[in-house]
Amino acid sequence: MEISFISRKLEKEFNEGARLVKTYGPERAKKIGTRMAAIRAAVTLLDFWPPKTGPSRCHELTEGKRKGKFHLSVDLDHPYRLIFTPAHDPIPTHDDGGLDWSKVTAVTILGVENTHE
Repeated sequence: MEISFISRKLEKEFNEGARLVKTYGPERAKKIGTRMAAIRAAVTLLDFWPPKTGPSRCHELTEGKRKGKFHLSVDLDHPYRLIFTPAHDPIPTHDDGGLDWSKVTAVTILGVENTHE
């Protein structure tokens, strides 16, 4: 899958190992690396469709400020999650308006956050 970033700063943090560890700590940085490798290796977002998602628990966000914007997350260290969105224009949807995971081949990383706040 193709990966882009919401900002140049975030891209630098994620692509420089020392900066990633400095920003997020060693445990979270390791999880971020694992999740990014899995996203990069996926053909489409459907590769993460539950129950195939495994320990990363990929899912659409349905509450809070990210609700209804086709934002997704994968678990890092509790309660932090890696947040991303499909990088398509228009975003591929089913007839009912839901996200068509099988057609998402590119994502934009939005950041790491505690979605429970």
